[in-house]
Amino acid sequence: MSDGEGAAPDARTANRNTATSEVTPEKSDASVVAAPAPAAYADGSPLDGLSYLEAKLILKPERFTSAKALREFGRIVRKTAEATKIAFTPDPEFDLPPKIREIVFADTPDFALYASAFILRRRIAYHEGFAVGDPEVVFKFRHPDLDRAQALDMRPKIEGKYRIKFKAELLPLKDRAGGYRVLYSHNCQFGLSQTKAKEKTSIATLAEIFPALTDIKTKADHVSIVNGGIVEEVLLPIGELDFGKGMTANCDVSLWRTRGEHRSLVGEFAFQAKFAAETGVAARQRERMERFYIALQHAVEDWLALGVTKTAMVYRLNGAAPQSHE
Repeated sequence: MSDGEGAAPDARTANRNTATSEVTPEKSDASVVAAPAPAAYADGSPLDGLSYLEAKLILKPERFTSAKALREFGRIVRKTAEATKIAFTPDPEFDLPPKIREIVFADTPDFALYASAFILRRRIAYHEGFAVGDPEVVFKFRHPDLDRAQALDMRPKIEGKYRIKFKAELLPLKDRAGGYRVLYSHNCQFGLSQTKAKEKTSIATLAEIFPALTDIKTKADHVSIVNGGIVEEVLLPIGELDFGKGMTANCDVSLWRTRGEHRSLVGEFAFQAKFAAETGVAARQRERMERFYIALQHAVEDWLALGVTKTAMVYRLNGAAPQSHE
């Protein structure tokens, strides 16, 4: 490994309390994500265990001026997979028109949620120009400290169904390609129809739906769309990466731009793998993921936008973003 490369996160050995959560090189047979020590939330429910590994590359938006450019990036991904001996299966929708989704973030005027490492967003899928399906609400706590992220009970109090996802998110180092840092994202997501709450933009209502917000400090009574920005996501599925022993990950590339003026904000490549929280990721799978992820960074180094996230770009629409934990 070259300087700056890190080992994938291991709940027992990763540095959980640094600001960047950069992980030092490590070669062992221990699982990437081990089962957490026995503990529980206030009602006695066990802590959520990490069960997703997501790797992202944030990309310069000016490279993406057409669907052809998205496919060009996809071909680089495939070529890199082949070079690193990672099995790759093309997505059947790779040559079809990209998918379109609309995304908005909600926060107080003083960005109290984001400053406290919370992110609240709504996403709507479109098909042939029309919204389809139930709008998806995602509420997450994202932080470099694994213990803090895990200890927060993200379950909502709603009438309907919801899903909890606890992820280790890999991002490149903030100053160079060839390594990565780790953020832990504790997510709750559900369809908007699953809650009958009225006044969904009031802080009081949100604190009832999301008890994790009970102690949020703000003078605001309501949330609104962050910087008035409505994001249009143009997303192209690329294919499936196979890291061995049943560990597969779908990958895609996307562009975020504002609705109306079509101001390009940021691009992103991402892949996500699911695993059993009890067993984690085996050393061989971890090594293959690392090899591919680092190799792809070098292959697309001119495309990389280091030190940012998609969410941060939305918060910067009207100027400097607030202090964040990303």
